[in-house]
Amino acid sequence: MPPGARAGLVAAWRAAVAAVHGETLLRRVSRVEGGAWCIDLPDRQWRVPLPDAARGGRLRVIGAGKAAASLARGVEAVLGARIDDGLVVVKHGHGEALRHCRLLEAGHPLPDASSARAAAAVFDFVGTPRAADVCLVLLTGGASSLLASPAPGLALEDKTAVTRLLVASGASIGEINVVRRHLSGIKGGQLARALAPAASLTLAISDVLGDEPAAIGSGPTVPDPSTFADALALLGRYRLEARIPPAVLRHLHAGVAGGAAETPKPQDAAFAHARFAVLASLGDAVAAACHAARAADYEVVAFGPWLQGDTHARAREFAGRLRALAAGRPADARPLMLVAGGETTLEVRGAGQGGRNQEFAVIVAQELDRTEGLCVLAAGTDGTDGPTDAAGGFADGGTLSRALAAGLDPAGILRDNDSNRLLRASGDLFVTGPTGTNVTDLVLGVVQSAGGSPAPHPVP
Repeated sequence: MPPGARAGLVAAWRAAVAAVHGETLLRRVSRVEGGAWCIDLPDRQWRVPLPDAARGGRLRVIGAGKAAASLARGVEAVLGARIDDGLVVVKHGHGEALRHCRLLEAGHPLPDASSARAAAAVFDFVGTPRAADVCLVLLTGGASSLLASPAPGLALEDKTAVTRLLVASGASIGEINVVRRHLSGIKGGQLARALAPAASLTLAISDVLGDEPAAIGSGPTVPDPSTFADALALLGRYRLEARIPPAVLRHLHAGVAGGAAETPKPQDAAFAHARFAVLASLGDAVAAACHAARAADYEVVAFGPWLQGDTHARAREFAGRLRALAAGRPADARPLMLVAGGETTLEVRGAGQGGRNQEFAVIVAQELDRTEGLCVLAAGTDGTDGPTDAAGGFADGGTLSRALAAGLDPAGILRDNDSNRLLRASGDLFVTGPTGTNVTDLVLGVVQSAGGSPAPHPVP
């Protein structure tokens, strides 16, 4: 693969991530003016009156999510000493230095004991709100796992078991969160109940397609449109009823029968003074990647609708589109970049290490095997992919050959969902560390050279 191909992919990916970075966003779009914090977004301007200390009002910050510390740094940069206190919960290893907010780290992608402690700490922090208070809630993807407050009658182990089963089943993040909201005491608008009667504004970086507020971090400060019946139906759809803890089934059935309180709906008084704004989402990152690629003299092609559904199927489609764009391309044509974003679902059946982006890359490598001039990068914008230290991986026509030369069996790797090991051995792992944002995944492909390509070979 020509050396410029990977450099071009990385540059476009980094430009996309920078455009939706939490601290950078708030420094760029917000300011203090006339006793209020003003936030200028494309769809509207938000004006948050700063609380009157003489009336006992406090400006408080609560954050949760993998990129919540980055947002908190942005709030601190603009509001500074006006902040009375704050508490921010992030994934282990995603912390940043904060001046006015206390930082806690918790478990992700599965909740753990630190997640339960973090949720308890949030409720302790909220305490008894005052009507004169203003609370800024900073929310990004990952909050669902980082704040674990099991509903009455459930243990943390029950929630962890259900989350693990849903993740492995291939359920989408939106579907997983429907169930999570009905097993929790903080999700699905229940944090908003705790914050009332204080005024609150939730500022979110969206990691869900469509930017539905109830799906971002399981919607702790917005009405929940789903029901206990919806949660039960999802467990049935993925044939998990016989595998989930009995206490969970009892709780969900009790909710359907009216024996457990439903999550708050739009008419609930908890939302009388609660507002919600999306600061950035996947579309902003994709637009930035396209802009950066054009500035670097690439011809840019958008893949089309967001990447959703089965990881393997979407990877084959992306590789096929890239090959089609390369076929018959004039020899003097400038390089082309194919840009896509989304979140696929990976059904995990093996015991290996990896994630949807790394497995996406391995499937693309299968499709591009021994094809010259094409290269792909699939990576999470948060810098993590599954329970690994990688953001994702590269794939080109030599990936499988390099893996074979390292003594690996690509077919066995895929059966065991062990994509991390293959990409590490082939030199195709993409490791970035935490990025300060989270707007799902980007997949970028380069056509570096012209001409036809041989048919893909099956994985040996």
